[in-house]
Amino acid sequence: MVLNDDWLNLTPEDPIEPGLPILDPHHHLWDRPGNRYMLEELVADTTPHNVRQTVFIECTSMYRRSGAEELQCVGETEFVQGVAAMSANGGFGPMRANAGIVGTADLRLGERVDAVLEAQLAASPNRFRGIRHRAAWPLARQPGRGQPAQVEHLLLDAAFRAGFARLRLYALSFEAWLFHPDLPDVADLARAFPDTTIILNHLGGPILTGEYGSAHDVFTQWKHDINTVATCPNVVMKAGGIQMAVNGFGWHERERPPSSDDLLALNEQWYEHAIDKFGPERCMFESNFPVDRVSCSYTVLWNQFKKLSKSFRPDQRLAMLHDTAARVYRLPLAVELHSE
Repeated sequence: MVLNDDWLNLTPEDPIEPGLPILDPHHHLWDRPGNRYMLEELVADTTPHNVRQTVFIECTSMYRRSGAEELQCVGETEFVQGVAAMSANGGFGPMRANAGIVGTADLRLGERVDAVLEAQLAASPNRFRGIRHRAAWPLARQPGRGQPAQVEHLLLDAAFRAGFARLRLYALSFEAWLFHPDLPDVADLARAFPDTTIILNHLGGPILTGEYGSAHDVFTQWKHDINTVATCPNVVMKAGGIQMAVNGFGWHERERPPSSDDLLALNEQWYEHAIDKFGPERCMFESNFPVDRVSCSYTVLWNQFKKLSKSFRPDQRLAMLHDTAARVYRLPLAVELHSE
């Protein structure tokens, strides 16, 4: 994805309630040919809103080029830890970018994954918080060298679960990225490992491209499965991440990008159901930038979340905008940041 500023600028918006504190718990960084999203781009996107902290989520960025294949992913954490130090210096503004870091590891290594988890924690002893071993199946691309294996129904795989069991020993959480037909697998995993926090990425991955039936059928099945997953107290919902092209809403195909009202009109039923079932204390809004940037600007996206949450109590809004993520990723709460 190449940055699309000219198109996004066709729908300008000022940030609403710009003083509200935000913790963005899901973004990526990379520098690839013709495709750059680094600290400077992140700061430019986040500055209109009061983004106080962010959490980086693995995206196969800056892997090591040599050494043991299962340890090559540690290069990403080394890279992001360095960017976090740049941000913490204050030269890029008050935001603490990458205050939390989620990397990856091939959990199908079983007990042998301990060496990878320990290397990840050594690369970022003060910020590393969890593991994402992607379970979105089928993926459009095959994993490259050093990337964790992809298998159908990964979360039910015995080898994967042997590695997953090691997470609690290192106080690490798990990011579940999958498509909505596999939501029952999340509930099964959560019940098998009630002591491990599972963060459900991207609203549970609803796919409206027609492959899984009509939009109505997908919404009906998604609601049913979300109800089941929400009964697991160790699962937390990331409400966002559905502006990707793969979701099938088609925003990126429009002549002009959507406004926050446009987004809310189509997305509200999804977000409201998730929040109703999980509760604000287990929901966190996310940007999934720059991936969702293909469909809307950062300002528009968070204006949508602010409008969506306006009817909630102030403490519930603060939870979804900042403090649920701060609690889950063990970062300062908004009041603690304010007191600094």
